[in-house]
Amino acid sequence: MMDGPRSDVGRWGGNPLQPPTTPSPEPEPEPDGRSRRGGGGRSFWARCCGCCSCRNAADDDWGPEPSDSRGRGSSSGTRRPGSRGSDSRRPVSRGSGVNAAGDGTIREGMLVVNGVDLLSSRSDQNRREHHTDEYEYDELIVRRGQPFHMLLLLSRTYESSDRITLELLIGNNPEVGKGTHVIIPVGKGGSGGWKAQVVKASGQNLNLRVHTSPNAIIGKFQFTVRTQSDAGEFQLPFDPRNEIYILFNPWCPEDIVYVDHEDWRQEYVLNESGRIYYGTEAQIGERTWNYGQFDHGVLDACLYILDRRGMPYGGRGDPVSVSRVISAMVNSLDDNGVLIGNWSGDYSRGTNPSAWVGSVEILLSYLRTGYSVPYGQCWVFAGVTTTVLRCLGLATRTVTNFNSAHDTDTSLTMDIYFDENMKPLEHLNHDSVWNFHVWNDCWMKRPDLPSGFDGWQVVDATPQETSSGIFCCGPCSVESIKNGLVYMKYDTPFIFAEVNSDKVYWQRQDDGSFKIVYVEEKAIGTLIVTKAISSNMREDITYLYKHPEGSDAERKAVETAAAHGSKPNVYANRGSAEDVAMQVEAQDAVMGQDLMVSVMLTNHSSSRRTVKLHLYLSVTFYTGVSGTIFKETKKEVELAPGASDRVTMPVAYKEYRPHLVDQGAMLLNVSGHVKESGQVLAKQHTFRLRTPDLSLTLLGAAVVGQECEVQIVFKNPLPVTLTNVVFRLEGSGLQRPKILNVGDIGGNETVTLRQSFVPVRPGPRQLIASLDSPQLSQVHGVIQVDVAPAPGDGGFFSDAGGDSHLGETIPMASRGGA
Repeated sequence: MMDGPRSDVGRWGGNPLQPPTTPSPEPEPEPDGRSRRGGGGRSFWARCCGCCSCRNAADDDWGPEPSDSRGRGSSSGTRRPGSRGSDSRRPVSRGSGVNAAGDGTIREGMLVVNGVDLLSSRSDQNRREHHTDEYEYDELIVRRGQPFHMLLLLSRTYESSDRITLELLIGNNPEVGKGTHVIIPVGKGGSGGWKAQVVKASGQNLNLRVHTSPNAIIGKFQFTVRTQSDAGEFQLPFDPRNEIYILFNPWCPEDIVYVDHEDWRQEYVLNESGRIYYGTEAQIGERTWNYGQFDHGVLDACLYILDRRGMPYGGRGDPVSVSRVISAMVNSLDDNGVLIGNWSGDYSRGTNPSAWVGSVEILLSYLRTGYSVPYGQCWVFAGVTTTVLRCLGLATRTVTNFNSAHDTDTSLTMDIYFDENMKPLEHLNHDSVWNFHVWNDCWMKRPDLPSGFDGWQVVDATPQETSSGIFCCGPCSVESIKNGLVYMKYDTPFIFAEVNSDKVYWQRQDDGSFKIVYVEEKAIGTLIVTKAISSNMREDITYLYKHPEGSDAERKAVETAAAHGSKPNVYANRGSAEDVAMQVEAQDAVMGQDLMVSVMLTNHSSSRRTVKLHLYLSVTFYTGVSGTIFKETKKEVELAPGASDRVTMPVAYKEYRPHLVDQGAMLLNVSGHVKESGQVLAKQHTFRLRTPDLSLTLLGAAVVGQECEVQIVFKNPLPVTLTNVVFRLEGSGLQRPKILNVGDIGGNETVTLRQSFVPVRPGPRQLIASLDSPQLSQVHGVIQVDVAPAPGDGGFFSDAGGDSHLGETIPMASRGGA
């Protein structure tokens, strides 16, 4: 357990880079599922939402509390054994009914429901029309606000005098007024959009069309049927096979999550994989992530997340509330949520965040054990959040912001402090600029805000700062961020500073005070990207978050927001005009090789200029927290009018190797002083060392239900041995998460391994792999696999894809030298 959120070396500014204490997995939750930490005994909702803080202690609709030591709730826990199988129609559920007296006596003439067919097969009309046919479940899964069909098998012919009522229930104490007990009289107008109609009566079979409310609670409902006739009343017993999942519906115009673009829905709701971008603005890396929202067990895991912190069932129809809970529960702080954050560089007690290739293994582990999973960083939190929200029916995308600010004092500026010689004072630099930060956009209307703030909303599950006393962030309207309306809920000031604040350089004076010597206005939120629709290209969405840099609208947004911050007069101390320009360059560096950094100075004045230049090089975490300076250069440069000169600094592999941390990033601090004019030059430049990709090759055709093989090739770029190498392999519809232990790989050695898998769903699929070792991480690869349907069968799925929980020792097929 971490001592506190700011104990993470490599995460927070002001923390020295030193041998870290590894954050440990969360302790086992209390038997009642409540957190041991924080809140003074107050529930999640009481701290997150003021309107819920007065809940009656006797109100059981708070949601089912976990029933065992691992905190698994009854409503969305593990599925029963054998519930997953082929796509063939499951048997119609049958059971002995009860009469009104509850004694089980069936009287002559009573209308008895002998069975129910919810038409829930993945190939049936219901699942196809509701866009839920990819979920690897046998139960009926529908989206709210859209009708579905069912078939009742009766004991006799249905007569006009008979009355039939459908009922859906969720939670421990269902109530009609809270929407947790839904009563639908067949043939009569229901309330709130619920109704049921007879489509066809044929002998003893009755086909019904059921309309759900576009505001319905999402979750897993129990289902029953009541009948009333002259001979008496009958109720169909509850049957687990008749449980119905109801999700948000971006295809329904009456649902506030409605998306009016089919290509958007295909990408942001139905796409099971995506690209996540990382690195620096000048050196953008990308990795494929397996969201796997339709994999067996993932939907139950998503609902378990809502149960785990006792979210009121009555609030589960509101996407604003649901997304806010998810932003809190995907991280483990406060609530023993899904993922433990770790920025220390020591992952010996869990999984290196760079080694994950998707969300499925993480979510299934949390569902199976109830324990927080070690470890995550921002892109892992965001990838899991995309999975959860897409699974529940919200259009969601993963977004990367390059040069993302972390403002710790609500000044809406990034403050960087230097000594008299412009050497960084790291103990004062609590604000940090992350090379990149990954969060989520999800699409919804915002009835809780004034008009004009519907559409994309930021949700950020990475635990950074508290909101209403808990580690969550959002949903926050992107439109409010763009215009600097930092008083809009939720968490707009923090997100605004991440994308559109300024970097302010402060220099210590001889008397110990500090003076602003430079304001870098284009350093924060320089590029905001996401995966493009229907392709693997990168889409620039900076324009959604910011007005054009330097425009009047952009300056107004920043200065308006700053006026609400803790230092509203920072812009009153602006520096003087500049006539010497500085540009920092770093060659495309490769891990394991020497590199070169350089600074270009240009004199734009008509007079000679003398520049005293300092270069300081250190390694840095992607969060902007830097280590000890391991190389520096000082040089005085004479510049004739209109002339340019370049200052270079070569760096050998042996110089930076002992200092490397995650992501292989380095920070070059450049500062200078122009003798003649007093101009101060300051620049921070981050660059990363590229790592190799894994090469994946499919060996033969891929067909549903038939074994095929993939070959993975990797060359070690380092002259040192990689120890305890672990591969991960995962792909929705192809391969359940699999861990492969391959031992050591020698310096500059090439290895090849082969793995077989059995595709379980047809269509274009992504098979993703990663490699991790203590010496090298951030190595991954992907291949598209076009899976043909099984001969004579339109669908198939099984557990043939491997085990996500067991590591397997794999011998290398071949090895080769450099």
